[in-house]
Amino acid sequence: MSNVHVQSGSSMSPVASALLSRLAENWWLLLLRGVAAIAFGVIAFLWPGITLLSLTYLFGIYALADGVFGLWAAIVGQGGDTSSRLWLALGGIISILAGAAAFFWPGLTALVLLMFIASWAIIIGLLEIYGAFQLRKVIENEWWLVVSGLLSIAFGVIMFVHPGAGALAVVWIIAWYAILFGCLLVGLAFRLKKYQRT
Repeated sequence: MSNVHVQSGSSMSPVASALLSRLAENWWLLLLRGVAAIAFGVIAFLWPGITLLSLTYLFGIYALADGVFGLWAAIVGQGGDTSSRLWLALGGIISILAGAAAFFWPGLTALVLLMFIASWAIIIGLLEIYGAFQLRKVIENEWWLVVSGLLSIAFGVIMFVHPGAGALAVVWIIAWYAILFGCLLVGLAFRLKKYQRT
């Protein structure tokens, strides 16, 4: 029996209830985001000699896919308070803008690209932590999204603190981050699937 359970209906706010319902009904979108992140990380590991231009395009594809899945999760479904899915929409829009920027300015220098990816990761991490606090209003012991957000923030901070790391080290750091982040999203997706209405 799972140690995660929905809190009693009497203490559940309509906004929090709508958030849980929306995420549970669209759990597969989080799963797709996780799979996309894992694929991005695996490709980066298998292609360690990747050029800066290729890394920029690879990040752009991943960010666009992540943004589309995130925005779709915020939009699909019926009912619910708009504020309950605002963090999903913001995360999706930010990822789409980051992916589009990678394609419009592919000639970014290594330092600019790293700072760009670091900023994106920190913003996404903060939004995920906000979303986790919204989820904790309806799900007890739910930590997948908190850890995912903390991982994103830690990754962004590491990139800011050590911007001069070698190209291979940077690719490996990005690859590890993407795989861990993806695994956390996959785990969260399957946890949310348990709350899907039958």
